[in-house]
Amino acid sequence: MNQRLTLASSVAGAVIVALDGTVLTVAQPSLQRDLGASFAQVQWTSTGYLIAVASLLVFAGRLGDLPHSPRRGGTPIGHHRLFGIGMLGFGAASAGIALAPGVGWVIGLRVVQGVFGALLQPATLGILRVAFPPDRLRTPIAVRTAAIGVSAAVGPLLGGALVAGPGWRVVFLLNVVPALVLGTLALTVPAPPHTASPARLDMPGALLLALTLACLVHALVGLPGWVWTAATAAVTGAAFVRHERRTASPLLPPSVIGSTAVGSALGMLVAASAALSGALFAGTFLLQDTLGLDPLRSALVSLPLAALMVAAAPTCAVLLRRVGARRTAVAAMALLALGILVLSRTPAIPLLCTAFALVGAGFGTVMVAATHVVVREAAVESAGVAGGLQQTAMNVGPVLGVAVATALLGTGDGPGLPLIVLAALALAGAAPGRALPGRQKTPVNDHGDSKDRTRVPAQR
Repeated sequence: MNQRLTLASSVAGAVIVALDGTVLTVAQPSLQRDLGASFAQVQWTSTGYLIAVASLLVFAGRLGDLPHSPRRGGTPIGHHRLFGIGMLGFGAASAGIALAPGVGWVIGLRVVQGVFGALLQPATLGILRVAFPPDRLRTPIAVRTAAIGVSAAVGPLLGGALVAGPGWRVVFLLNVVPALVLGTLALTVPAPPHTASPARLDMPGALLLALTLACLVHALVGLPGWVWTAATAAVTGAAFVRHERRTASPLLPPSVIGSTAVGSALGMLVAASAALSGALFAGTFLLQDTLGLDPLRSALVSLPLAALMVAAAPTCAVLLRRVGARRTAVAAMALLALGILVLSRTPAIPLLCTAFALVGAGFGTVMVAATHVVVREAAVESAGVAGGLQQTAMNVGPVLGVAVATALLGTGDGPGLPLIVLAALALAGAAPGRALPGRQKTPVNDHGDSKDRTRVPAQR
């Protein structure tokens, strides 16, 4: 595979999804006024997408690992094909939203976007795992993370300018052309060599996991009927675990979920993304309600977060090589916790900027370090599952963080208490980091399993 083209495609896919989420937040008030939508309907433009994407990520990742017809030895579907299909579908759905005549169409097309986003997101990591040897994954993952940081900084500014000018519909046209071009390219270039897993696709397991995650997200968002969906998530989750233990071809291979390092890295990603999203949610009230800043000044105060997230990504690649994932990730979680704690205690603008910088540096570092462990520890034939699990953690974590912040803000004590709790959550998230591998001493010479990787036997 052409490594530069693969990296560019992975970055573009991640940026398109990230930009779509950030600019939608800016466009929602204008969309509500223009379409005469209720607040609940506008909320579903985000929730519908989130439920669709979160419930299908692992299934889509596994789909890229398997052949077309396991019984007949068909050719591998491949992550690059799923990447192409996901890009084309995502771009087409975006164009449809820009032309939508009513809010019902917007909600439905956002769900469609979520389905294609689920195909796209694991593939952005799967193609990297196939194209790069394990000992050279640090830099591609760092570049991908830095690009996501840039989109987080540029998205609100670009979205605000477009909404104030041509209008909210133009926001959804941003990613149409690059999505269609890259999607077409991915489907027309020759398929790269790919080792498909000999296992069958576990459809009962996929359905149980999708239902569990969909109900979990619905419950965390706090929509009406969340008690029943939480109970359903518990029942279907237990049924999924029971099914996975008994089936001959589980959706989640024991070689992936049985790795202590992978499980710990996923736990850190959930904790870090929950702490970050919850802190940003509570921080908005701190900046605008407590300090009385307008939205523009609030965005400028928080800008160091995105800047340090971008700077932390390449720095983390160096740290991973020199000190290893364990020390890097644990220190990053501590830095993230410190930044959120300073944010809860500091009313002065310069120190608030410093707090956001600490949060950005900590989150950017742990995102690269933990993602590197998840992708690197997975064998090539399980790269899609690893990517799906990583993306699931990055989608469920923010929902959890915002739910915690919302519940604590409802107590009437202001944003201070939620920020302290979220700082404690980030600090607790450092504990799993002790199970991550340390500094690697033996280089890897091929695309297969590394001789220097810390392996933990699968738990059966």
